[in-house]
Amino acid sequence: MARLRPANLIAAEWWPHESFRAMSFLSRLLRRKDDDRAAYRPLWHRTVELARDPRWFAAPGAGGGGVADTVGGRFDAITLTLCAVLLRMEREPALVEPSVRVTELFVDDMDGQLRESGVGDLVVGKHMGRLMSVLGGRLGALREALAAPDDRLLVEAINRNVTLSDDADPARVAALLRGFAGMLDGAPAEDILAGRIALP
Repeated sequence: MARLRPANLIAAEWWPHESFRAMSFLSRLLRRKDDDRAAYRPLWHRTVELARDPRWFAAPGAGGGGVADTVGGRFDAITLTLCAVLLRMEREPALVEPSVRVTELFVDDMDGQLRESGVGDLVVGKHMGRLMSVLGGRLGALREALAAPDDRLLVEAINRNVTLSDDADPARVAALLRGFAGMLDGAPAEDILAGRIALP
């Protein structure tokens, strides 16, 4: 049985930049028809692909971290990989605006999946607000944890925010995430935007 995180441990910190705070459902609805995000889709698609890597979900005995292979666990893997990407992008001025577009693609995909699962229009906004709060909180927690010299804070953040199997090893998840963050740190902006990124 998966080990679920208590609801009161989900942080509610919002976005690190004013440009994130300005993003809203209304602004997306009013976006110009010629506002094309195609240039940022390779990075978003690659981020999702990396979030599906078996190493997140495999049991520790098989070399994995033990993230639960459930709807919740898969969402958590997506937010881990996306947060690592966004935290890398926020540190480079040329990538800040693209990071907003990638976040919009995340919002659109989550919105679409909620609707496909039968969530009605009247409540989808509430669900999306919660998902955005989760992502914002994890950005804050992982920003601090990845800046630390060891993995103690990172393991704590994973224990709080990730749906884990009973035999999971949060330290393995932390090592995989830190390795990914290190790879992103060494990648030039053009490689990141093109989605030329990989788990180590």
